[in-house]
Amino acid sequence: MPRARYRQVVDTFVTRIRSGELRPGDRLPTHRQLASEHRLALATASRAYAELEAMGLVSGETGRGTFVREISLPPGLGVDQQAAANDIVDLNFNYPSLPEQAELLRTALRQLSTSGDLDAFLRYQPHAGRMHEREIVAAHLIDRGLHVDPCNLLLVDGAQHGLTTTMMSLLKTGDVVATDALTYPGMKVLADSLGLELAAVPTLGSGPDLEALERLCQRRRVQAIYTQPTVHNPLGWVMDIEQRNALVELARRHNLILIEDAPYAFLEPHSPPPIAALAPERTVYVSGFSKSVATGLRVGFVTAPGEWIPRIERAIRATTWNTPGVMTAIACGWVEDGTVNRLEAAKRKDAAARQVVALETLQGMDVISHPASYFLWLPLLEEVRADRVVRELLDHGILVSTAAPFATSAQPPQAIRIALGSVELNILRRSLATIRQIVEYHAFG
Repeated sequence: MPRARYRQVVDTFVTRIRSGELRPGDRLPTHRQLASEHRLALATASRAYAELEAMGLVSGETGRGTFVREISLPPGLGVDQQAAANDIVDLNFNYPSLPEQAELLRTALRQLSTSGDLDAFLRYQPHAGRMHEREIVAAHLIDRGLHVDPCNLLLVDGAQHGLTTTMMSLLKTGDVVATDALTYPGMKVLADSLGLELAAVPTLGSGPDLEALERLCQRRRVQAIYTQPTVHNPLGWVMDIEQRNALVELARRHNLILIEDAPYAFLEPHSPPPIAALAPERTVYVSGFSKSVATGLRVGFVTAPGEWIPRIERAIRATTWNTPGVMTAIACGWVEDGTVNRLEAAKRKDAAARQVVALETLQGMDVISHPASYFLWLPLLEEVRADRVVRELLDHGILVSTAAPFATSAQPPQAIRIALGSVELNILRRSLATIRQIVEYHAFG
C-alpha cells in the first residue's frame, strides 16, 4: 500500500481519538476487520495499530482486542495547560525570568507600601484603568511605533484578558475570524468558548498567504482577522512593511476588524510599524507585560478606535471589573523608571543566546525560528509521527508540544514546538540534544 494511504488510515484514527469521537475504552475493529474495511494487507493493518499503540492512543489486549486509551499526553497550551511535575523539563510553556526580578519586586513592594495613596488600592479602580496609568502605558507604546490617545487605551488583566474582552465586545456567536493555519493556542480556546469559527489561512515563509486570505473573504462572510505580525507564535516571523500594507488594504476592502496580538513584539526592536499604526480606524492592538517582564504580572493593555472603547470597557466590567491597582501600580512604576526597557533588552539578549544554543545543538535540522525569540518550530520528516516523538520525550522527562494545539486546519502538520525560555541554559542544551537524538532515531533508525 502506498505510504500516503497508510498514513491516511493512521491520521484518521488519531483525529477521531483526539476529537473525542472515539472515547477511552471504545473497542476498535479487529486487525482483519480493519484490513477488510480499508482493503489493506493484514500486516499493514497490524502496523497501523502498532503505530497508534506507540503513540499511546490505543492498547492491544490479547484475546480481547484493541481499545482506545485514556490520552496521557499533557494538553497543549492555553487554559488547558497543566503544570509540569518537578522532575520534568518544561519546554512546552514559556515563562522567561531573569535572576534580578525577584529583588525588583521586593523593592517595588517596599516603595508601594510607603506611597501616600495606599488606601486607593483597597477600592475599585476605573474599569479602563486610572487615567494617569493609561497615559504611562501610551507613552511606553511610542517606542513600539504606536502613538495612541490614552483615552483609546484600556488596562486589562494580561493580554489573554485583552483578547477575551475584545472578542466578547466586537464579535458574536457564529462569526468567522480568519487566522493563520498555525496560531496562538489561547486564541483557539477563546474562539471555542465564545462560539466563533476560526478559518485557517495557509502560511508562507514570512507571513500569511494573503492571496488565500483574499479568496477566503470572497467565499465566506469574514468579520475579523487575528494576526501576530511581529514575532509570530509559533513560527517566529516578522511581517515586512509590504505585507502589512497589503493586509491593511485587504481589511479595508472587506471592512474587517483587525486584531493585532503582540506579546512577543518587544523581542524585535527594529520591526516595521504595528498594524494598529497603519490602520488605527479598524485595529485592536493587544499586548501586556507577562512576557517582557513576568508571567505573574497580569497587566495588559488594549488600544482600539474610540467608538469601540465603551464596548470593550463594558466587557472588562463584566469579566473582572478592573485590573487590580497594586499590579498596575507596579507595572507602571517600572515603565516610568526604565525597568521595563532594561528587562526587555536583557530578555532579547537572553533569548538570542538560547537561540544560538538551539541552532548549534540542532544544526542541520529544519528549524524555523526568530533569532531572538523564546521558541522554535521543528518540522518532522513525513514518516515521523509527532505524537510518538512527544511521548518518547516525555518518557525521558522532557515536555514539548505537537502542532495540534497550534493548528486551526483540519490536519495538523507533523512538527513539534519547543519553548526555550523556562530552564537553565545547561539543561536546555542537554534537553535539545535528547530531542535531536530521538527525532533522528525515528527518522533514520
